[in-house]
Amino acid sequence: MEGMSQEQAARDLAELVHLHHAGYDEDLPYWLALARRHANQALELGCGSGRVLLALARAGIAVFGIDNDPAALAILRRAAQPARPALLQADFTTLPLGGRFSFIFMPCNTYSTLDSAARNRLLGRLRACLAPGGVFAASLPNPAALASLTESEPEEEETFLHPRTGNPVQLSSGWARAADELVITWHYDHLLPDGRVERLTAAVRHQPLTAQQLRAEMEAHGFRVILFGDFDGSDYAPDSPYLIFEAS
Repeated sequence: MEGMSQEQAARDLAELVHLHHAGYDEDLPYWLALARRHANQALELGCGSGRVLLALARAGIAVFGIDNDPAALAILRRAAQPARPALLQADFTTLPLGGRFSFIFMPCNTYSTLDSAARNRLLGRLRACLAPGGVFAASLPNPAALASLTESEPEEEETFLHPRTGNPVQLSSGWARAADELVITWHYDHLLPDGRVERLTAAVRHQPLTAQQLRAEMEAHGFRVILFGDFDGSDYAPDSPYLIFEAS
């Protein structure tokens, strides 16, 4: 980004992604209820800037977080003051996970961004990290919905104010197929007073993991799986909004 260091661009992008998603709270009652059911220790994999982790921590859950983005973790640490949840900057798919957690979870569609090799590395480590009776849970986009999407040019979604400058930021998104993946791209266009536009872009690659594939992978690693289609606990169906699983 012209006129901006890579470090500043990473900080700005993390702030914009945080603001983009901060208002979403549809899933929070589900994660909170599940954490309370397994409330010894909770671990969030891919905690980002803490939208879900902080909601659990503020409800009194002892929750730990791992993420590989230092800029997102910096936002989380600032927001968590004066409480200081235990956070670790690392790639959780290669980290030798330790501890015995009664609840390990991955909200925000993170699980579907892992390819087959990464999922199997993770599943191979998780059993040793779960306490007896513990649960690993995650939410994914509905794979049928992902499979139905064709290439889309970016379309404007919303406008909000840049947290550092107060200038408008226009958010647009689009998607495209690459091999067996769906790549969703978000453009954050920072509208400057002199008419220039500073664009920062975030792209996420989703694997169209079907319910049958997910169940087979989990069972191969010794997990028993329950599938849901929404955060109200309804059964999964091809037209469900989400694919949510609880594995024990």
